[in-house]
Amino acid sequence: MTQRKEKVEAGWNFDNSYARLPQGFFSSQNPVPVQSPNLIILNTELADALGLNSHALKSDASLDIFAGNKIPEGAQPLAQAYAGHQFGHFTMLGDGRAVLLGEQITPTKERFDIQLKGSGRTSFSRGGDGRAALGPMLREYIISEAMHALGIPTTRSLAVVTTGEPVWRETGLPGAILTRVAASHIRVGTFQYASRMGTFEDLKELADYTIQRHYPNIQSSEENNDKYIRFLQEVIKRQAFLVAKWQLVGFIHGVMNTDNMAISGETIDYGPCAFMDSFDPATVFSSIDTQGRYAYGNQPYIAVWNLARLADSMLSLFAENQEEAIKLAEASLSSYSKHFQQEWLNGMRAKLGLFNEEEEDESLVKELLSLMHSYKADYTNTFRSLTLGNMEDTELSDAPEFKQWYEQWEKRLDRQEESRDSSGHLMQKSNPAIIPRNHRVEEALDAAVDDGDYTVMNSLLEALADPYAYSPVQEKYTALPQASDFPYQTYCGT
Repeated sequence: MTQRKEKVEAGWNFDNSYARLPQGFFSSQNPVPVQSPNLIILNTELADALGLNSHALKSDASLDIFAGNKIPEGAQPLAQAYAGHQFGHFTMLGDGRAVLLGEQITPTKERFDIQLKGSGRTSFSRGGDGRAALGPMLREYIISEAMHALGIPTTRSLAVVTTGEPVWRETGLPGAILTRVAASHIRVGTFQYASRMGTFEDLKELADYTIQRHYPNIQSSEENNDKYIRFLQEVIKRQAFLVAKWQLVGFIHGVMNTDNMAISGETIDYGPCAFMDSFDPATVFSSIDTQGRYAYGNQPYIAVWNLARLADSMLSLFAENQEEAIKLAEASLSSYSKHFQQEWLNGMRAKLGLFNEEEEDESLVKELLSLMHSYKADYTNTFRSLTLGNMEDTELSDAPEFKQWYEQWEKRLDRQEESRDSSGHLMQKSNPAIIPRNHRVEEALDAAVDDGDYTVMNSLLEALADPYAYSPVQEKYTALPQASDFPYQTYCGT
């Protein structure tokens, strides 16, 4: 099957600034065509935001673009090169099953990567087939859109198409391609690759490009090494903010390798991710994380470890003298803990309806979390019940220690000027009524993959679109999974 560039009235407006970086950062690469594509889901809200015509995106011509059979006018497809520490071990990587079509320029002049994931082998595929199964692609669609609705920086999903071809893992599975939208796909691992494989000028060009694209406020700095350390500091702030947001909703990424940390500060690469039910800092869902490296409670620490790897790769940009460069990097990295703690504690105050700050707030929060851990209380539903003023059905309702904590919390609320109604409104805006519960996600995926029934997924997506609504339609999605002798596990979906 041959490919040709075709103009469709969908509103594509491509630029290809990444392709103007040195050749070593990418490999020119068209997607591999598929036999019989079918559009499964289209994100019309996101399409509109990108300046695209939703009606035209449902045409056969657009279906061929989403499937990789045709290249839209102005696109310059490529596979990106990068490296990464995977579970602490350094590896040379790259887009082994994804192709970046280009960058969509929206009517408001914003720039977003348009990437096809599962679009076939590339020069970075190594032994892989470059394809993806339908289940993991729908999973990324559901979780990434839920994260967006929760107000957490994230890549998003524009469309999922089936390919009409099986992919072989342990068995044959229906193949699919996800169209992913991101501020960019520049990762910590991209800088690691530049440091290891490129020249000093390559590294500098990548840093300058990334600053211009994501941190243009730094551009006003004098043309000296100061802007690169400022860049590191800004990335640290964004990652501290992001991981604090994860912790506040009980999200577990599952595979926080350095190639899965986006410089833009977005959540990226939804593989073995999941949401915590019962509160436990040691919670791990990923089948391959046997040591708990990426457990819920470790995420803040892994983030700063990853940031240290970014700093390592940029040392030559910070100062000519390595010792001086290391001191600058260490000083910047030391600020991460303060930024994370501030974001997390302020978020926890909001979850408890607290507008002002008191010294005892952190101990009040940690005591509640300790009780939740001891009594295996559900994380999301505990805060939801506090918001609704209805603790009767929670695991904590009969615990004497919780009754003492509740009295302390009420006294704390009384010490602030804002009314209880105001606190309630703040709590509702800060505590989601629902999250994409693991068993509900699996239910939707099983119906879609096994039976071709997408109504379960569509109903779930509708409920997740406004997680702070506390609407009647969301009630059934607050129910906990049935007890099981087998702990829930997730897989990378490669």
